[in-house]
Amino acid sequence: MPCFGQSLDLNKLRLPDGFSISVYAEVENPRQLALGDENTVYVGSLRGKVWSLKSSADGAAASEVSVVAEGLNTPTGVAYYDGDLYIGEINRISKISDIGAKPNVPQVTETVSNSLPSRRHHGFKFLAIGPDEKIYFPVGAPCNVCEVEEYFGTLMKMNLDGSGMEIIAQGVRNTVGFDFHPISGELWFTDNGRDMLGDDIPACEINRLEFNGQHFGFPYIHQGDLPDPRFGSGHNPSDYTAPVLKLGAHVAPLGLTFSRGNRMPSTFGNAVFWAEHGSWNRSQKNGYRVMVGEISESNNSIISNEPFISGWLDGQDHWGRPVDILNMPDGSLLISDDMANVVYRVVYNQ
Repeated sequence: MPCFGQSLDLNKLRLPDGFSISVYAEVENPRQLALGDENTVYVGSLRGKVWSLKSSADGAAASEVSVVAEGLNTPTGVAYYDGDLYIGEINRISKISDIGAKPNVPQVTETVSNSLPSRRHHGFKFLAIGPDEKIYFPVGAPCNVCEVEEYFGTLMKMNLDGSGMEIIAQGVRNTVGFDFHPISGELWFTDNGRDMLGDDIPACEINRLEFNGQHFGFPYIHQGDLPDPRFGSGHNPSDYTAPVLKLGAHVAPLGLTFSRGNRMPSTFGNAVFWAEHGSWNRSQKNGYRVMVGEISESNNSIISNEPFISGWLDGQDHWGRPVDILNMPDGSLLISDDMANVVYRVVYNQ
């Protein structure tokens, strides 16, 4: 691995008063995080492997780091439900039944669905098991901007056995992070805006799915109000769902999670966190941070937002790229970083 946890200068990272950050585990190119039984955390990756992290007795770090599946097609997405681990690859969703029976050795995966597109461009998966006990996952647009065929540019869901696949949202360019609001149950998700329109447009987005079938604009309307110069003619922004929040252009928002910890200050009681992976084609880099937003009392908007963790971007150099954020039962947050090859732990020191 090109970078190891012990070589990272975490003093460069800036957090709110009272919070501290440490390395929880070293994992090669970690992506989505999922909580299993007994505080075991499962980690998807870019390298064909899925990992398990067994917590130490005090929860401060992983006492065991093991590979539970290997030889997979970019298994970035993971979700745990009722003893089974679901894995999202580029072109299929698989699972390991009763994952806890053999937690420290690679296991054989069972195919749940292999009918997903095999296009790698924006093909990384993120998984969640919804309140309806269905698997939610994205199928990104296989392009920077284009007219998409069926399934592409969508959010979808299916039954746990792979049946009943349906599109629940359209016009979604590339989401790799979503969560269900703990009170309303609505699905909120990030979306990465298109490239090649300059440094400052279009904005990346946070969106809220109020009902199945909503269209969020891609490729016709970006950021809720910006017609695409090629595909936007004849399309009215009012016909599409505008984002809850416009983010910076090219910040590349990925994982998103609502605050559920009981060790957070009251100011973070009704909050949403998201990871900004960082820009790759902007003349002045931006992103490379974790943000936090305050949710309105009606739970349908973000009324303010600010950096929660910054410092991975140092001038125009960067040494880390946050990916996903996971609430732990003890109130801490785990954050994956696929550049630094670590999972961080953030705690509030009461």
